[in-house]
Amino acid sequence: MPATRECPDTMPMPETALLSDLNDRSREVFRRVVEAYLATGEPVGSRTLTREMTEKVSAATIRNVMQDLELLGLLDHPHISAGRMPTQLGLRLFVDGLMEAGPVSASDREMIDETLDGNRETGVMLDRVSTALSALTQGASLVLMPKQEAPVRHIEFVSLAPDRALVVLVFADGRVENRVFAPPPGHTASSMREAANFLNAVAEGRTLAELRRSIAREIEASRQKLDGIAAQLVSSGLALWEGESTDPRLIVRGRANLLAHELADLDRIRSLFDDLERKRDIAEFLELAEQGEGVRIFIGSENKLFSLSGSSLVVSPYMNADRKIVGAVGVIGPTRLNYGRIVPIVDYTAQLVGRVLSGRKG
Repeated sequence: MPATRECPDTMPMPETALLSDLNDRSREVFRRVVEAYLATGEPVGSRTLTREMTEKVSAATIRNVMQDLELLGLLDHPHISAGRMPTQLGLRLFVDGLMEAGPVSASDREMIDETLDGNRETGVMLDRVSTALSALTQGASLVLMPKQEAPVRHIEFVSLAPDRALVVLVFADGRVENRVFAPPPGHTASSMREAANFLNAVAEGRTLAELRRSIAREIEASRQKLDGIAAQLVSSGLALWEGESTDPRLIVRGRANLLAHELADLDRIRSLFDDLERKRDIAEFLELAEQGEGVRIFIGSENKLFSLSGSSLVVSPYMNADRKIVGAVGVIGPTRLNYGRIVPIVDYTAQLVGRVLSGRKG
């Protein structure tokens, strides 16, 4: 499973020679320490490894190997008498050179597939994808929604109640988005039709961003022809989409899952929650991560955004029918993530989302 990490917010990649310099025994000790740590979150002692090694060696021999690995910066120990655990460098070396990423299990695949069944609105579908990713990985999931670049095909206003209405946008690529808003007092079915007709006349062939830039002067030029309430409908209905242009469309699910991983370090979790609230920063980072194909893994301080909380991020971009990257899906959690399972899940989800979105084109 390819996993790249070239990005402006990463550390230099460890020398590949470091792994090749290890003999078979050192490599096996290192691999077993990392795998045990990822499974339990606890340091691993030499006596534990004596029962698992391929060759029969003493605990003293394993301790010597661990000391050598520690000198190389691959292992560390929290206390003098404790076992060893991988450093960030060790985790990076393991992920790049020793990790075995298996296929997505049938049950995991089924859960992801179910989120994409049916002809749901894109936003609803991706919200379900995010929820499923969080549940499967027991981490927090991130989904950066597609950029709104397709031309607007049709706009409609629907009255829900005297104080609530719906604005519906249909894009040329088949995507449908809608928002509930408070319409101006005194709106009628006639004023809604007038507002929709006005917007559809000026929106044809324009993207939402282009429509935003021109709508103000269009209203001013047509003020004499456009009823006052209809003009207010246009302004209040589009105000919701104005917000979308400044607030990145990022879905974050599963914050509570992170508490189960690090109950002893609430300050770190609190720092991570603060990071997750900065959706604009995360969205900008994910857009940087979109610059290459394939799954990307950022461990600890390799990702400056989450460096204080020491978290890991596994992320993959997804593409539309034109093979253009339009969004990303990812999972964030502690550095001891089960990378071998999570990497293929993120990769499969990104590919599936891309195929579904591509099928909606036209």
